[in-house]
Amino acid sequence: MTSAKEALTGRTRWRWAETVFWLAAFGALLLPPGKFLILNEIAILALFALSLDLILGYAGIVSLGHAAFLGVGAYSAGLLAKHVTGDPLAGLALAIGVSTILGFCTSFLVLRGSDLTRLMVTLGVALVLGELANALPQYTGGADGLQGVVMAPLLGRFDFDLFGRTAYAYSLTTLFVLALLARRIVGSPFGLSLSAIRCNQLRARALGVPVGKRLVAAYTLSAAYAGAAGALLAQTTAFVSLDVFDFHRSADVLLVLIIGGAGWLYGGIAGAAAFKLLQDGIASLTPQYWQFWIGLFLVVFVLVGRERLFGGLRKLLVRR
Repeated sequence: MTSAKEALTGRTRWRWAETVFWLAAFGALLLPPGKFLILNEIAILALFALSLDLILGYAGIVSLGHAAFLGVGAYSAGLLAKHVTGDPLAGLALAIGVSTILGFCTSFLVLRGSDLTRLMVTLGVALVLGELANALPQYTGGADGLQGVVMAPLLGRFDFDLFGRTAYAYSLTTLFVLALLARRIVGSPFGLSLSAIRCNQLRARALGVPVGKRLVAAYTLSAAYAGAAGALLAQTTAFVSLDVFDFHRSADVLLVLIIGGAGWLYGGIAGAAAFKLLQDGIASLTPQYWQFWIGLFLVVFVLVGRERLFGGLRKLLVRR
């Protein structure tokens, strides 16, 4: 019992690298204007990747339609800001609530069948929601997007400026708080049971783990995190389009986890930073062919392997 308790404590103990990372992330707020917009995009994509990592990296649930929750969160926050109140925290809470309900309701469909069935069902849910948003232009704006989203100052004091400093601070703080919560969850007995289910469902069920309930809870939690990312996207850009439901959103976040690695919370954050900086750098050099170079990089990355590229750096950090 003592050894198990010590193992759980060790999983939740802070490392110096984590402290340095978050200090550097918040220290970026002191930079001169010009980079806050890309930093804000990285923070939002990192939160979206974190949401997918909770089900893919820890519970072993594959999804090709995770953008469904991103889009629902974005439209929920955008509609609230347009018609009711522009308070960012109220929109964030509403987006999390609506995405949580949707995730819980769809989890019973997604968790039935094999991995291939789950891929098709998750993709189908995203496509249905995208077409539904397109069919209700009087509410969502249709193909023109949801316009007229006006955000109130954050906490009644900080306006969303053109440089994106407030937006980055808001998105980064939300990412930090939700990452802390996810860190506690994956390091708890609940998180360990998810890892057991991912490794072998039959053995976990034989040990008394309620597999179905655990997977429903994990999927619902992941939907809530994706909804929060959608709310941040809508609030910091003051615009929502049908693009939030597109397949490329779900594909991009999968690529982020391929780059950063699934199954550890900082994989999505590191992958989001690498993906966005690579995309921004290549697009500035070759605006017409940036997708070709990113595709080539991903092919080489998969063929060579993450361990060969970053294995030496990881061993050095562990040794330190």
